[in-house]
Amino acid sequence: MGYILGKASAKLLKTNINVPTALVLSVIPDIDILIPVLAHRGPTHSIIMALIIFIPIFAIYRQKAAPYFLALVSHSLIGDYIAGGRTQLFWPATPQHYGIELPIQSPTNITLEWALFLMSTIIMLKSKDLFAFFQKKNSNLILSVPTFTVLLPTFLSFPLNVPDWLIPPHLVYLTMFLASIVTLALGNLQSKR
Repeated sequence: MGYILGKASAKLLKTNINVPTALVLSVIPDIDILIPVLAHRGPTHSIIMALIIFIPIFAIYRQKAAPYFLALVSHSLIGDYIAGGRTQLFWPATPQHYGIELPIQSPTNITLEWALFLMSTIIMLKSKDLFAFFQKKNSNLILSVPTFTVLLPTFLSFPLNVPDWLIPPHLVYLTMFLASIVTLALGNLQSKR
């Protein structure tokens, strides 16, 4: 969802986005999974905290920052608000949790996730953003963040918390991100020789 909103808003604002950065921002709220003292879907999912962090970014980059902000807050406002549980959207103003609590295993959630996956894949192919993953750009290294903090732990945790029907999209993203990182690493090795 973060990629779709980031891409759409960039088009409306007549600006370009760095696709790896938008993808990383769209999953960065889940960094709380790796921080034992933070509750999942707590402060890192707050749109107030996202806005506070983005104030200097908006001051410097103005409207060019909007696609990245939308990619970041889409995780909490759309993704976690709808599926899987409740989230502290307005922390620290209130500790209240908000959400529809659609179970992650529900057919509705699985259908929504597949629809978003297919839509983002079509957009990536049509806009040629997919090919950006296989270029030797140092900015692609940022894809190691979702690879090693979200995607790989998803498959290494037992029991697997991802519904079976959602494993293929996760594997596609994991493969794209790893291929991008490997392409960059091999390119850097070759240039050093």
